[in-house]
Amino acid sequence: MRSLARTVSLLERLVGFPTVSSASNLELIDWARDVLETAGFQVRVLPSGCGQKAGLLAKWGEDEGGVVLSAHTDVVPVEGQSWSRDPFSLAAHEGRYHGRGATDMKGFIACVLAMAERFHTAPPVMPVSIVLSFDEEVGCLGIPQMIDHVIPVLGRPDFAIVGEPTLMRPATGHKGKASFRATSRGTAGHSALAPRFVNALHGAADVIVALRQEQQRLFVEGARNDAFDPPVSTVHAGVMQGGTALNIVPDHAEVLFEIRHLAEEQPDDILQRIDVPETVTIAKTGSYPSLDTDPSDPALGLVFAALEDRSPLSVAFGTEAGYFAGLGIPTLVCGPGTMDDGHQPDESIAAGELVRCLAFLDRLFAGRAA
Repeated sequence: MRSLARTVSLLERLVGFPTVSSASNLELIDWARDVLETAGFQVRVLPSGCGQKAGLLAKWGEDEGGVVLSAHTDVVPVEGQSWSRDPFSLAAHEGRYHGRGATDMKGFIACVLAMAERFHTAPPVMPVSIVLSFDEEVGCLGIPQMIDHVIPVLGRPDFAIVGEPTLMRPATGHKGKASFRATSRGTAGHSALAPRFVNALHGAADVIVALRQEQQRLFVEGARNDAFDPPVSTVHAGVMQGGTALNIVPDHAEVLFEIRHLAEEQPDDILQRIDVPETVTIAKTGSYPSLDTDPSDPALGLVFAALEDRSPLSVAFGTEAGYFAGLGIPTLVCGPGTMDDGHQPDESIAAGELVRCLAFLDRLFAGRAA
């Protein structure tokens, strides 16, 4: 299949850009801009606030409506993982393509670009817009810098597809997330006189106890959605650090924690119930919204018709989809591969998943049912 061969060629280039979130993605964005402009798209590059990264907005067609296809360009690090091959050089093995980002989510980008290159000879029946973002893997930090430009630049689409890996099933829901840093202040002193001083680690420990208590409350009294596992909002402490030496009472400690919340609950409401000592201050370090799309929305009829597997699901991981939904755009998460392969050493995507994605996009752009 010619489309698969071209998709793999594009995926090879995409994987070759080492766009870990701590690095620049400008070379990838410049390359993608050239590909899309050559294909006849109107392209706008949106530099990040720091100037070392950028997002991209592109459109085929002049009318309102149509579809926006969205993906992030950054990938997670490879340090500390045991790779058997160069993670930034695509390798084929037993029907799979290996490389960092092959599944999450450069495989989808490659499929979109391969189909976009065919528009000169096979124009889509609807306007097609593409959004490529940055810094998704570190808390969806890039898309908030871009989202207010989407409708002014691209027009209002009829629907949006965020191509995170779902084995090409339509995901209509995921939890939102908010992350926090709890800072505990104490007074330093010799440990032999510890009772005279305020131990910052004690305040940090009280935070963790309070987080556990709130999690227990959520399981008993919180909102519930059995489409998720676990079916409730969750509170999780991931990092606790403080102290410099055993014989010094620590005057500073931190706890990094997160709240992953159902659409029916808001993280600020959950946070207000977490009782912490007066010596502790809490600051929000990041967030992204939940997704709760009605699969019966008529605007999504073309998408469901073009899919082979039309059974909607909810996913455990977060995406940028909630930002598009926040603009009033009916939004699904649907892409090739599975997140079980994402973030792993020797990350890979099956050739068959790329074929299924290409076939779906072909039907969608032609307005055909599966």
